[in-house]
Amino acid sequence: MAACAACGIVYELALLTLSTSLHGGGIVAMSLIVAGYVAALGVGALLVKPLLHRAAVTFIAVETSLAIVGGLSAAALYVAFAFVGGSLWVLAIGTALIGCLVGAEVPLLMTLLQRGRTAGATDTGRVLANLNAADYLGALIGGLLWPFLLLPHLGMIRGAAVTGIVNLAAAAVVAAFLLRHIVSARELAMSLAVLATALALLVVLLVRAEGIQASTRQRLYADPIIAHEHSAYQEIVVTRRGDDMRLYLDGGLQFSTRDEYRYTESLVYPALADDARSVLILGGGDGLVAREVLRDNDIDTIVQVELDPAVIEVARTTLRETNGGALDDPRVQVVIGDAMAWLRDAPRDVAPGGFDAVITDLPDPDTPVLGRLYSVEFYALIGRALAPNGLLSVQAGSPFSTPTAFWRTVSTIRAAGYAATPYHVHVPTFGDWGFVLARRGPTAPTPTVPTDAPPLRYLDQQALDAATVFGGDIQPQSLEPSTLDHPRIVDDIRRGYR
Repeated sequence: MAACAACGIVYELALLTLSTSLHGGGIVAMSLIVAGYVAALGVGALLVKPLLHRAAVTFIAVETSLAIVGGLSAAALYVAFAFVGGSLWVLAIGTALIGCLVGAEVPLLMTLLQRGRTAGATDTGRVLANLNAADYLGALIGGLLWPFLLLPHLGMIRGAAVTGIVNLAAAAVVAAFLLRHIVSARELAMSLAVLATALALLVVLLVRAEGIQASTRQRLYADPIIAHEHSAYQEIVVTRRGDDMRLYLDGGLQFSTRDEYRYTESLVYPALADDARSVLILGGGDGLVAREVLRDNDIDTIVQVELDPAVIEVARTTLRETNGGALDDPRVQVVIGDAMAWLRDAPRDVAPGGFDAVITDLPDPDTPVLGRLYSVEFYALIGRALAPNGLLSVQAGSPFSTPTAFWRTVSTIRAAGYAATPYHVHVPTFGDWGFVLARRGPTAPTPTVPTDAPPLRYLDQQALDAATVFGGDIQPQSLEPSTLDHPRIVDDIRRGYR
């Protein structure tokens, strides 16, 4: 029972992980999947009642079906997303089937254990208590195995397939030690043959998993993939066609070498005052912001806080030519950790007196986890790390494509006690892209290119002056701030693009 429960929870976690990677996840989607799974458990328990008189054979059929459906679920969802485009129906069907099959297990095992016994209420209660305890313990084991062992070492497709094999092994143990006393030799042989056939199918999937992933993954990207990594946090893909290298996180484009300098220069240099010596970079694990900051010879301390160590590794290898090996410069201290947690607990001797500049190069807040990093509370923590006259520079999304999210960011920064100046530039890959320059106090800073800035490919003072002007179709909005309690900016992003 514990093994079966562990497998069931792993299947569900695999579907949740894929839902997040392929569709962005979200509270509504996750709640529906979890609630749907729990409801399906009850449906499965009811549907199996007419089959309890054939509990032995039914149990083998259920376990075989569960191993095949669960073991293939991740591959089916991934292939459907790549070839069809709409995999939500696969997710819904997979959740319902897995839930129903898992829900049938306890009634069947209870029937098998009680066969031929005349049990009183107390004895029946003890058996049920043992089954429930094993069920919940197995769920705990499965919940720990998925994020710490299966996903990081095997990936989603192989992890689900291995779990299916464990499911078959558990069924084989029951068949060998329990069912041989209940069913005929012919039925037992047929049951074991069915289990062996299912095992062969999952072994084939294990062997072919890499090819399936490579072919389906490539269909999602226009250019050839030169690097791929699925970390504990996200899927990392780097493509290249000629001189154009692109980084994608969970399918979202992060930069193109064709024009990233427009974005990076616009984010970095307005925050670097002429007397800046220390810089804190939150996010920016690709190393591009660090590369630009290092071009200022007056900077002697850079702290780079990045959540995902796999992104840092890709930056130090595949992207090294693009970022100039910035993350290995002795002036750069790379910290692996959550930006919000680091700000709360950061040692004060890293930059005595605070950082002269804080630059946040974080992904768009399309999930509650990322929404924390665009909240009043987050910007308040940044204020504790800033020097008295330090500058904060924030990438804030597109004022044209996602105007509500952009102006929500501006309003949130101001609600945290900053005077803020929004500005925007044209990045061909992204379109119109916006930033916010902010400072503690009553006077908003004027975006300025430092007088000692190195030669830049795009940014100059004339372009920066024009960047603070917003046309009639993207006029400023005054909105309620986004907070930890009410992450409004996540809803802004989820409403889609204009």
